Amino acid sequence: MPELPEVETTKTSLLPLLEQRVQSIQVYNSSLRWPIPDDLNKLIGQRLMALKRRSKYILAEFERDQMLWHLGMSGSFRLCEANEELRKHDHLVIDFEDQQLRYHDPRRFGCILWLDQNNQEKLIDTLGPEPLSDAFNAVYLFEKLSKKNVGIKIALMDNHNVVGVGNIYATESLFNVGIHPAQPASTLSLVQIESLVIEVKRILKHAIELGGSTLRDYTNAMGENGYFQQTLLAYGRAGEMCVNCETTLENLKLGQRASVFCPQCQPLKSTKA
Repeated sequence: MPELPEVETTKTSLLPLLEQRVQSIQVYNSSLRWPIPDDLNKLIGQRLMALKRRSKYILAEFERDQMLWHLGMSGSFRLCEANEELRKHDHLVIDFEDQQLRYHDPRRFGCILWLDQNNQEKLIDTLGPEPLSDAFNAVYLFEKLSKKNVGIKIALMDNHNVVGVGNIYATESLFNVGIHPAQPASTLSLVQIESLVIEVKRILKHAIELGGSTLRDYTNAMGENGYFQQTLLAYGRAGEMCVNCETTLENLKLGQRASVFCPQCQPLKSTKA
């Protein structure tokens, strides 16, 4: 599933569309997580003025309307020439003046929606702070988690606490600071939380620099792979040796997600450190 670095990279790769006017729109399959609106044609003639990211959503601002795009589990945007052959699972095509934008989604868990008041309140307003913003800091997270007894990895992946820290980057951050993914969030000290916040920011920035992670079929809108997966130390490495102590990495399920950790470097503790 594309996480924050992949969405940020996708957004950046779509910037060539800015200031271009929509020429035509074709919907081939409207059945995504929520149906694609049937009035997309009102975008025709409008210029795309801005592209922003909030959590894992891309916010597309046109001259008169705004859209909210989410890649879901397998979605991707691609910039194409108009004469390029359509692929299976290309559900939406938007012709701009110089390029064609296609939305591809085999599992159809993504969304293409208007950013209206209802979706603003339902999908955006309940989100926590951006992890790369000043609002996400040790004092904030320590207070936010002080009464939460769920595992720290689950808390870190909760968009109400902080947005965009998905399974890959939570796993890597916890490994690098030596915190067990099932450690109850409320038992972490302020010092541990500070180290974790610093590492989350570092990991996400580095992943963005490397174009995100291509583990299955993720590419940006230019068809380019990400390379962060080449630096992974824990995620996806269960059964292999820890790079720090040569202990065999183990895997457990937290919130239905695989959580790889080193039992030697990331011991589960009962009290605050």
